[in-house]
Amino acid sequence: MKLIFATSNKGKIREFKRLLNQEVISYVDILGDFDIVEDGHSFEENALIKARTIYNMLVDEYVVISDDSGLSVPILGGIPNIYSARFAGENATDKENNTKLLAMLNEKNITSTPAFYTSAIAIVSKYGEEVVHGYMQGEVINELRGDLGFGYDPMFVPTRYTQTCGEISYEEKDKLSHRGKAMRLAKIKLDKFM
Repeated sequence: MKLIFATSNKGKIREFKRLLNQEVISYVDILGDFDIVEDGHSFEENALIKARTIYNMLVDEYVVISDDSGLSVPILGGIPNIYSARFAGENATDKENNTKLLAMLNEKNITSTPAFYTSAIAIVSKYGEEVVHGYMQGEVINELRGDLGFGYDPMFVPTRYTQTCGEISYEEKDKLSHRGKAMRLAKIKLDKFM
């Protein structure tokens, strides 16, 4: 069976390649680029929506995997949460999303505050559906540091670290990240299908 990723996010595709250590095929490579409506109310619901949408457009020889993930800042009511990728609006860039979050922190004179990342990875195949989760605790800071990673990485400092995820190596980030933790669980599930 072939593994297809229900994402066109280049940052996620790079991470999936590293974490799985195998060829990664985006649905875009087979079906073309189009938006999948993510109208769920949780990371798990959105991950399943994406995986089901792509699986239903393919044949049974494929296993479809998808990730829905984001940052939550409790002091700001838990935002951006499931809206992390479009926090500053539809098709917002990482820079625009970071700028909006920085402005909200600065508006409240917050230099750092607890935050966490969540990743829900859904696997859909002819054998059924599975969802696993991973989390990374830390804090967001009111400055951008580092140019590695993507999303909110330049302003997120993992617990027990002084560097942001934008400053630490990819290998180190993969060990402690929400997506890395979820992907290690997903690999156990994928072994049943592949």
